[in-house]
Amino acid sequence: MKFNTTKDILLKGIQNVQTAISTKSSLPILSNILIEAVEDGVVLTTTNLDIGITSTIPVKPSMMGAITIPAKKFSDIIKELPDGETISISVKKNNLVNIDCEKNAFKIMGLPKEEFPQLPEFKEKESITLEQKKLKQMLTMTEFAISHDETRYVLNGILFTIRPTYIRLVATDGRRLAMIEDKMQLPKTLERKFIVPAKAVAELDKLLGDQGDIKVFFGDNQIFFDAGSTRLVSRLIEGEFPNYEQVIPKEVKDKLAVSKERFLSAIKRVALFTNPDSMAVKIDLTRDRVVVSKSTPYLGEARVEVEAEYKGKDLSVGFNPDYLIDLLKNIDQEKIDFELADAEKPGVIRIGEGYVYVVLPMQLG
Repeated sequence: MKFNTTKDILLKGIQNVQTAISTKSSLPILSNILIEAVEDGVVLTTTNLDIGITSTIPVKPSMMGAITIPAKKFSDIIKELPDGETISISVKKNNLVNIDCEKNAFKIMGLPKEEFPQLPEFKEKESITLEQKKLKQMLTMTEFAISHDETRYVLNGILFTIRPTYIRLVATDGRRLAMIEDKMQLPKTLERKFIVPAKAVAELDKLLGDQGDIKVFFGDNQIFFDAGSTRLVSRLIEGEFPNYEQVIPKEVKDKLAVSKERFLSAIKRVALFTNPDSMAVKIDLTRDRVVVSKSTPYLGEARVEVEAEYKGKDLSVGFNPDYLIDLLKNIDQEKIDFELADAEKPGVIRIGEGYVYVVLPMQLG
């Protein structure tokens, strides 16, 4: 194997795949990066057996071949090489990898490709094509609600539901729930429901851009996302996702209509006076006004008044401010409608016809 490239091209490829490198596994090969020189480019692959990532860099090799080498050492060497100079990488018969750049020369012992776990193959017919920008937006609006409590493993990811006329994503940690649905025409014979783990969601979010499509292939317990030069394969979370539809309240008549930016700023300021023992901020609703406040013993208090449209009954509700901030910072509309039935019932924010965010209240001290 032999090819020439530049530092920036090679580093970009390494950065695309580095998060799937395993550093704590009992299998040393999982801390390696697989480098394959094929006819139309150089393919870099990493895996930790839960997810695998491949990235193809636009380099024409002078000799085909494949090798695996320690990923961290390889990355550290490339980072230290001079900018703008040609890097030559070649492999000898004894798995010795030569890295040459200007007056710099390195040799690293590699391991043969055969010892590296092979990523699964997927059938073309079991696939759908989605717009990258649309899928990225759907992930952005739901992934912050994923649970990180490992004892409730089925909540440690996003539930994807695919039907002939729509795709729906749902995430919940038991205290808030985010659901987004987008109507689209998909193959009539293809219906799927699966849970993509949080780690894979984070990697998918990174590889998605604002242009182009992404192809999604389905396996029995794995999912494969193909964005062209970068591909991601992941195990799915096995188990039954809870019946989330029954916890979404019916729409209420009297809603709090408020500027998103002003409401977000008020919550951020008041949240400065929370601590781990006292997280709830107080939201007081009166006619055409909302007051966000927090009083914490031995710390102080904050109170911010915001103009709003509201015709319902006077109400005082407590919420974890982080749960409201997570949503508000990710939406781009000027006004939001916040549905609050009473102090004991969940608050609901609906956006358009396809998005619902439900957040449970907290007791006020």
